[in-house]
Parts: sequence; C-alpha cells; structure tokens
Amino acid sequence: MKRIFLFVLTNFAVVLVLGIVASVLGINRYLTAQGLNLPVLLGFALVMGFGGAFISLLLSKTIAKWSTGAKIISQPSNQTEAWIVETVRKFAETAKIGMPEVAIFEGEPNAFATGAFKNSALVAVSTGLLNNMTKEEVEAVIGHEVAHVANGDMVTMTLIQGVMNTFVIFISRIVGYFVDKVLLRNNNDAPGIGYYAAVVVMDILLGLLAAIIVAWFSRHREYRADAGAAQLMGRKQPMINALGRLGSLTSAELPKSLQALGINGKVGALFASHPPIEERIKALQALQ
Repeated sequence: MKRIFLFVLTNFAVVLVLGIVASVLGINRYLTAQGLNLPVLLGFALVMGFGGAFISLLLSKTIAKWSTGAKIISQPSNQTEAWIVETVRKFAETAKIGMPEVAIFEGEPNAFATGAFKNSALVAVSTGLLNNMTKEEVEAVIGHEVAHVANGDMVTMTLIQGVMNTFVIFISRIVGYFVDKVLLRNNNDAPGIGYYAAVVVMDILLGLLAAIIVAWFSRHREYRADAGAAQLMGRKQPMINALGRLGSLTSAELPKSLQALGINGKVGALFASHPPIEERIKALQALQ
C-alpha cells in the first residue's frame, strides 16, 4: 500500500509541477482560434514528456529508499555488510565510476541500481538474495547492478522514455484535433468532446506502443549488464550460476519505477522489462 501511495503521489506532484511550468511558458496554449499551433504543441510535448522522465530520474534514489525501505550501509555493522560494501567498491573502481551508495532491503531475492548520475548511484540487494545465494552468486548480481550504472542505463532509459512520452503527447493531440474539427466538424473555437475523447484513446493506444518499445530496450540492457558482470568478475560462470539460482527462486516484485533496473523481473512477452532467464543464460554461455 505504501508503494502504491508513493507512486501515485510522486506522479501527481510531477504532473502538477510540469503543468505549472507549461502554463508559465505559455506552451499549454497550443489550441488557438486559427487552429493547432504545432510548434507550441511540440514544446508542450517536450516539456511534459522529457520533464516527467527527468524529474523521476532525479528523484529515483529517494523514491527507491522510501518504497523498498532500503537501509543505507553508511557504516557496516557486521561482516556481511562490510563484504557487500567492499564488493561494490571493487567493482566500481574496476568500472571507473564513483562509489555508489550501498543498501540492503527486506524481501525475496532481488537487487537493483538507480540514480541520476554514474558517480552517485545506489546499489541495493535484498535479504532474500543474501540468504538464498552463495557469496559468488551474490557477487555476480552486484556486478550486474554496477554494470547497469557503468553503462549509464538509468539515463539511457530516461531519454528513451522521454522520446516516447513526447511522441505520445504530440501525436495524440494532433489526432484529437483532426477528429474534432474534420470528422465531427466542430466549428467552435473551443475543442469539443470529440477532441478530448480522441486524445484519451490515443494516449492509451500510443502509450501501449511506447511501453513495448521501452521494454525492448530494457531487455537489451539486461544482456549487456549480464555480460558486464562477467567482465567485472573476469569469468562468466558465476553470473550463469546466479541466473540459474534466480530461475528457481521467487523474486521480489520491485516498485514499477525500479523494475527495469532490477536483477530479475516479471516476464510478459512484449511488455517484459527482462528477458527470460533461459535466454540470458544462453547469451552468457555464447559469450566469448
């Protein structure tokens, strides 16, 4: 319930802030008596599309800590915590990135990395992961998450999401205007119900298409992060073993904003953020 509340609250705050920005800039007035002002509409779509994506990115670490209850290891209190921090430090130095914050969260086996910048990211592992995997397998999972950070996957996914958001907002309103003025022949200066109905329908349909595209990129990044873990460790077998172990365990469901950067996610064909475990293992086995 806490995760859902935070997700809704964050999205409401983002939309509210962007709505105010759009109003101040005047780019929300793309519907005029003379017709649809495309340059202004494009500006509106860019602000709403990329603005939302980047605000979410900047808040990602804070949201991750709140939504998972992750405990930051500022000073290791036992050997396990000390080992996790040292493992992250070792991989960060090898990958030539700044030392991420390190955290542990309660839950079934999973892990994630997040943050707006390579040199100030967050890497977190679950208690379920620590309790159900060997040290070598956990090390491989940590390597996978550090590889996400080193590859700049958080920023890459934000840019892709921003492009998709912009596309959805821009096209849906053009279609809405066409339906309202051409098909329904609304001659009033103000948009009619046809405009709003068409925009809602197109937002949903194009949003689904955008989600498929974003998910495809997300799956592609998982293969790169798996290979990155193998490279950081100097061999691929630990990552293969870790994936095999994950396949036999029930993984924790991360908050929606973190699913794409977890070690494992729900597989649902076109909308899956992660490829099937079997395909990831095959890709690693074929790795030279």
